[in-house]
Amino acid sequence: MISVIQPPDAMALLSQLEAESLSNNAYGELYDLYRNCSLAVLNSGVQTDNAKELLDKFTDFDINVVRNERGVKLELINPPKSAFVDGEIITSIQTNLYAVLRDIIKISTVSPRHILPTGMDESSLPHGKLITNIIFNILRSANILHAGKNPNTIVCWGGHSITDQEYDYAYNVGIQLGLRKFDICTGCGPGIMEAPMVGANFGQTKQNSSTCSFVGLTEPSIIAAEPPNAMVSDLVILPDIEKRLEAFVRFGNAIIVFPGGPGTVEELLYILSIKMLPENRHEQVPLVLTGSEESREYFNTINTFIKNTLGEKVTRSYRIIINDPEEVAIHVKNCLEMVKEHRTLRGDSYCFNWSLNIPEILQTPFIPTHENMHNLNISKDLEPYQLAAVMRQAFSGIVSGNVKEFGIRQIEEHGPYVIRGDSDIMKSMDRLLADFVNQGRFKLQSHEYKPCYKIEIGGE
Repeated sequence: MISVIQPPDAMALLSQLEAESLSNNAYGELYDLYRNCSLAVLNSGVQTDNAKELLDKFTDFDINVVRNERGVKLELINPPKSAFVDGEIITSIQTNLYAVLRDIIKISTVSPRHILPTGMDESSLPHGKLITNIIFNILRSANILHAGKNPNTIVCWGGHSITDQEYDYAYNVGIQLGLRKFDICTGCGPGIMEAPMVGANFGQTKQNSSTCSFVGLTEPSIIAAEPPNAMVSDLVILPDIEKRLEAFVRFGNAIIVFPGGPGTVEELLYILSIKMLPENRHEQVPLVLTGSEESREYFNTINTFIKNTLGEKVTRSYRIIINDPEEVAIHVKNCLEMVKEHRTLRGDSYCFNWSLNIPEILQTPFIPTHENMHNLNISKDLEPYQLAAVMRQAFSGIVSGNVKEFGIRQIEEHGPYVIRGDSDIMKSMDRLLADFVNQGRFKLQSHEYKPCYKIEIGGE
């Protein structure tokens, strides 16, 4: 089966070199990246969390970028049938296919020399500032940054493997956010990443409004494992997980954390590391942890883990709200007034938080090889923000071994990752992960989960 998709608008315009680099006549790392991300978009709405299984299922799929008078058209060879209705590609999937094209080109071409003003040398700016400017450049190209808009974007974090009750609660929170016409930003996959968008869509419909946007921020190895949900109106692919996380906290005006697994803990540790950095003590980044009554014990466990590893003080940087969707929305709305006032006084943008300081350890890509995972310095001797950042790397590796193609292949070849560190911290981490395994928070599949990690406690 071969289908030809025409560009929906001018964002499909490419130079000859860009088009040729993505042509299936130029097989290589860039084309493979583009093909895999496009395949994920074509599987939008499919419930999966295993990149290797998805790629293996469609080994005969190809995509060819063909230049024409309108810019480029896409030739799809053996695409998933679920992407079509009566022979026509679903409109949102068509749009997101070109979003993939736009962002993969950005990933391959963006560099300091493309974003620096004429005459400015790369060495004149700290590496972290260059990374932040690259992220801004990608978000601006995706047309999701709107300078004249009041703070209105709510980032929702949470897991893909959740219970029906947890989905329903996140949906109801979404309704309350939609009634207040908030924009929703998630990781764009299934589960919690979908529920608030669906609810917000219903909430704004009750207001006879259609102003909300539903932004999905992802990165190549995640989108390959977790295809976008059907609600995503604006898809953006960042180069790696670190840039994706930075995009969340700079683009979002408030963060809501729902129940999840290791990936959710990775996200929570990321923002807590930023909040604990002394330079950020006056920054306004509202953070709410919330779930239904069923999730009360889950958040008690998370809260205990944070206190035992990072200290009691850090728990003041977030609020836990149980079983009250309306209170969550009201609290967020009140917090956004403070965000607006703070950014107005600082002269900072409402749509991109430039003033937030992010430690370089959170910006540097962490490659979860067995050696890197084993060599993590998980120690109480670190500053709390540094410890949170290192633990973030550990959970990032676990996520990779759980759902990402690279990590899955690492585990297949070398066995589970071995994670070691301070005995008390390792015991807390082991208890938390064991709870996640027992609660089925690692995988969507119902069969028994085989851990991709081993916690080493006291040299065991």
